[in-house]
Amino acid sequence: MSLGPIRRRHLLIAGVLIAFLLGAALWLHSMWIWRGITEYRTQSARDIPTAVAVAPDGTVWFTIDFSDAIGVLRQNRLHRIPKDGQNFEPLGLAVDRDGYAWYTDGPSRRISRMSPDGRVASFALSTPVAKLGRLAAAPDGAVWFAEETTYSLTRFKDGAFTRHALSAPGIAPFGVAVDASGTVWGTLPRVNRLVRISARGEMSELEPPTRAAQLGDVAIAQDGAVWFLEMQANKIGRFANGQFAEFPVPTWSAGLTALAIAPDGAVWFTELRGQRLGRLHDGMIVEFPLPQSNARPFGIAVDGAGNVWYTDLSGWLGRLSAERARAR
Repeated sequence: MSLGPIRRRHLLIAGVLIAFLLGAALWLHSMWIWRGITEYRTQSARDIPTAVAVAPDGTVWFTIDFSDAIGVLRQNRLHRIPKDGQNFEPLGLAVDRDGYAWYTDGPSRRISRMSPDGRVASFALSTPVAKLGRLAAAPDGAVWFAEETTYSLTRFKDGAFTRHALSAPGIAPFGVAVDASGTVWGTLPRVNRLVRISARGEMSELEPPTRAAQLGDVAIAQDGAVWFLEMQANKIGRFANGQFAEFPVPTWSAGLTALAIAPDGAVWFTELRGQRLGRLHDGMIVEFPLPQSNARPFGIAVDGAGNVWYTDLSGWLGRLSAERARAR
């Protein structure tokens, strides 16, 4: 009897077994990499989740580009709450101390506030057109936002808008954040500067070490350190005690889009082109790959328990558990 057929049969069985073991190994590897990640598919296949913010009670709010709704996640269920008009580049979103979600509405030339039960109040801007950047809720109940069309950082409180015009015409702000003392920080991408507005309204500008870094999002830690994205330079920047520090992101040309600070002081950011979340803590950056093969993480927020929430432009709202987020 020829041994050829037997040998071929054994080789075939061995090949099938090796392929199975390799597949199992890859599956286990992916489960290990993506452990702690839960993703929620948006209700419409055309939804583009954009900015995200978390309320004190854990409710997760997010804006949806090219839609007439605001997204909200409660008790693990997604809802779309209707609003007037269609969104376009809805980049500004924040939740105030009372749980109301504030958002920018450029096409309608206004900023709006949605109550936890979905009631909307809108406040019209005076300009014929409006291009708006980020938005932040201040401790005193005011709302600040980057008003690109008027080249100002604008405050809204008690029904009145107060514009703080920037030092030179044509300089459009983008990011904005407010610290516990009421000091406002913003970014000026085109001229590569941080801008600071004191509680008394005094304005100053600071330039980070890397030139043409194109500053983006900005956030303030509990210790008062100011963190910001350097989108073109692919770095995370920090300003504290009068000094700048910069931290290069390991993934080349990661596509940095958003920034948030966790309760433990970790700095979280999104990598649109890198398809990852990043964490900077104690000077070290750790990256977290996302499950979707076409992932495009854009917005990011961290809740009081340390869970990291992110929007994915491909149609997902995601959560990285606090336990996984703290892992080294």
